[in-house]
Amino acid sequence: MIVITLQRAKCIGCNYCVELAPEQFQMSKKDGKSVLLHSSNKKGFYTIKSPDESILENSIKAKEACPVKIISVKNI
Repeated sequence: MIVITLQRAKCIGCNYCVELAPEQFQMSKKDGKSVLLHSSNKKGFYTIKSPDESILENSIKAKEACPVKIISVKNI
């Protein structure tokens, strides 16, 4: 199970996550911040859980590229 978490409030809108993992991330036209697609929000932490192992590699690249380190990726 792949678990991806985004602390959206801290996003600076650099767009790296969208470039590296467009299946998981999109930029909001409203405020210019990243959106974790199909996620649920709990106190500002947007999380998705997916059994799809194919999203792991690009999600890790997005996590590593994020300059403010607000993306967490776990394989549990």
